[in-house]
Amino acid sequence: MIREPAGEPTHSRIMRHIMPNRSLAWTTLLAVLQLTVSVSSMSAQGYPFSQRASLTQDVAFTHVAIEYGRPVARGRTLFGALVPWDSVWHPGADSATRMVIDHDIVLEGHQVKAGEYSLWLVPREHAPWTFILSRAAHTFHKPYPGPSHDALRVEVAPETVSHIETLAIYFPLVLRDEAVMRIHWGETAVPIRIKAPWRPE
Repeated sequence: MIREPAGEPTHSRIMRHIMPNRSLAWTTLLAVLQLTVSVSSMSAQGYPFSQRASLTQDVAFTHVAIEYGRPVARGRTLFGALVPWDSVWHPGADSATRMVIDHDIVLEGHQVKAGEYSLWLVPREHAPWTFILSRAAHTFHKPYPGPSHDALRVEVAPETVSHIETLAIYFPLVLRDEAVMRIHWGETAVPIRIKAPWRPE
């Protein structure tokens, strides 16, 4: 039989057995509280205003990949207000919209080398818009990297289309070695015509 230390009061012996369990309980309670605060903080931050998206499209034997952020109109007037006329605008949100092509293409009649690019537009109220491919592929949505990084500048005519709340980039037409890539937000869409002549040997 194990003897208790002589002279130790009964309540001291009881507390000596309880205290380790009490410490464990307090540690567990603190961990739960910290987790609750952490989750609450994440909830308070809310969801991102602009979700990320990606798409891929084969045009003949060329692979085209797009990665971009999708801002939401939320009842705002877009072009001429939120997006000023005659200023370089990034069609997307957060990290700049990136386009990757694995072979040379012809974009709006101009040669474009295989590689990575960011996409930019200059909206105009009563004239064709300017579509810009920038070699600064990994950049934020502003400021514009500058003309020194431009791989291509070309004029394109915008179209009036059905309203879409969240900015979208998609390919409404793919036919053999030709395709149209459309940048669409609100009631405005910009079609970009692509030819992909590369063939495997």
